[in-house]
Amino acid sequence: MTPELTEEEMRRALFGSPAPAEQIIATPVQAPTPDIAPAQPVIPPQKKKAAKTFTPRLKVTLRVGNEFEGKTHEMIHEADTLSTLLAEQEAVKAARKKYRYVEVVSVKSM
Repeated sequence: MTPELTEEEMRRALFGSPAPAEQIIATPVQAPTPDIAPAQPVIPPQKKKAAKTFTPRLKVTLRVGNEFEGKTHEMIHEADTLSTLLAEQEAVKAARKKYRYVEVVSVKSM
């Protein structure tokens, strides 16, 4: 093996001898389209409504008022969640729209 190879010899060693590539030109053949009338759109069958499943509910009792240490009212809020923290936050948020002072009394499962 000679220590100095020409570029052409290196190419032949790496990629093989260059063979003349025959170019094949193929014309795309289109299949004849049959004369079929467009089909009517398929209407999926109506889904039956599932029976109403049990939704977890919590009852949050709040003491609300607009005066500091003044007259208060009891307010009950029903939340559709299992989390007592989320139910409490949701109830307080709803009560703050109307009342200034809100105190959570209890959170019970229904």
